[in-house]
Amino acid sequence: MLEVLKQVIGNLRANKLRSFLTMFGILWGVIAVVILSATGDGFQAGNQHLLEELGRNIAIVWGGQTSSQAGGQRAGRGISLTVDDARALARESPMIAVVTPELERSGVRVRSAFNATSSPVHGIEPQYQAIRTIDIQFGRGLRLADEEQALRVAVIGADLAKKLFAERDALGRRIFLDGLPYDVIGQIRKKDQEDSYSGPDNDKVFIPFSAAARDFPRKDAPPGVVSQIILSPHPWVVAGLNDVFESRTSRVEDIVWPLESEVRRVLARRHGFEPDDPSAIWMWDTTISSLMFARMVQKMKSFFTAVGFVTLALGGVGVMNIMLVAVRERTREIGVRRAIGATRSQVQRQFFLEGFLLTMLSGALGFAVAIAICTGVNALPMPTNRFQGMIVTWTTGLLAVGALVVVGIVTSTLPARRAAQLPPVEALRYEI
Repeated sequence: MLEVLKQVIGNLRANKLRSFLTMFGILWGVIAVVILSATGDGFQAGNQHLLEELGRNIAIVWGGQTSSQAGGQRAGRGISLTVDDARALARESPMIAVVTPELERSGVRVRSAFNATSSPVHGIEPQYQAIRTIDIQFGRGLRLADEEQALRVAVIGADLAKKLFAERDALGRRIFLDGLPYDVIGQIRKKDQEDSYSGPDNDKVFIPFSAAARDFPRKDAPPGVVSQIILSPHPWVVAGLNDVFESRTSRVEDIVWPLESEVRRVLARRHGFEPDDPSAIWMWDTTISSLMFARMVQKMKSFFTAVGFVTLALGGVGVMNIMLVAVRERTREIGVRRAIGATRSQVQRQFFLEGFLLTMLSGALGFAVAIAICTGVNALPMPTNRFQGMIVTWTTGLLAVGALVVVGIVTSTLPARRAAQLPPVEALRYEI
């Protein structure tokens, strides 16, 4: 192997320009495969990060207005969601893992000992915090005891904490919500949130749902009516979305998604509307948004990968050409080796290893350059939260290495076979 490596290096040095151009084709092909795949992974990770800043596989349900008659009741009837609706969804639907009602009051006057502002106040149950990514940076989150006792405690967003307390520690301090005293028990980390249904969490106050129902009930609805219901499906429901998409028989807009159909089934029975009434309830399912973006990025990655493979294949053709030229230029050498006892398999192995090592050397350099480029790009400020930098995963590395090995084997086999099949007598008489 060492002798073969010396011969490869000798041949490269003897034909510097040709060798450089050939190696550059392989090198650029590997760079293209790695960088384009890493770019696609960066966009996918960025979008997933933003979706998870809103919530981890959540759906938001609002009451609407019926568009058709049902059960003897008129069309145009308003549907108001209640706490009992949330309990029914949790009890009756096997698809739903977590359900929580939410009460929202906007424009609440929030005052501390140092400053005052207005902010949305949200009444939530403890399980809400996990599925809505309410990650606590300082202090603690809301607990079941807070809910059961309707305690006047609050978790506040990072931006609101800065408005109320500047650089001071907010924990343990008292704030007043429309004059009512609440103690700050936790502060949320700063969230990179672009998507929301009621404003960024950085500016909100979260209090126990029972306390909100007592202190900040909806002014425009009877007791028990909530602003929206937040739910999260079981993982197997999310995993099956792609099969639902692939098995569609009409437009994407006409797909009946399982989770929405299940929610409509439960709520239609409780409120007396048709389950297929499109405007009786409104639902935003973030798992579908995640699925659509993931499919788009996958198509983009497939295209990028195909471009990289074409570039790599062209580089492989260059390697094949230089090895065929090497066979022609070393015909007399091959004749001498065969005359003194070298077998066809030995000659074939030599030229195969030369071509394969040339490909692997070019690929290794290309992979190193690609990693350096990705590292350099990641050190720069990212232009948007939807791009998390160039992410080189182990699958990308295996893809590049696998493609490189295939190209090396394919492009080295033909020149090696041609060298091995040269007749020794004709090879000795050959003149360039």
